Amino acid sequence: MIVRTRVFEFCRGKYKNLSELASVMELSVSQVYRVRDGKRPINQKFIIGAVKAFPDSKLDDLFYLTNQSPEKAFAKKKRRNGHKSPAGKTLLSLT
Repeated sequence: MIVRTRVFEFCRGKYKNLSELASVMELSVSQVYRVRDGKRPINQKFIIGAVKAFPDSKLDDLFYLTNQSPEKAFAKKKRRNGHKSPAGKTLLSLT
C-alpha cells in the first residue's frame, strides 16, 4: 500500500500558489512540486508540513492509502512521464 494526498485539493482557495503552501509547510518549493507530480514519495516531513498547513483537518482527510504497490505506481508514472526512479529512494509503504 502507498500513501496518497489530498493536500493539493485543500490548497485551492486557502493558499494562492504552491510556493506559499511550501512556505507554510516549511518545505522547499521543489519538494512540494515533486510530490504533486508523483516524482517524489510522500515522506514524514511532507506529512508534518501538511498538518502545519491544515491544522483544522484530520490526517484521514489529508492522506489516504491505495492498494497499488509502490513499484506499480512508479512504473505507471514512469511510462506516462518517461521519468526514471531516483536511485536509493524508498517509497513510504504501509504493508
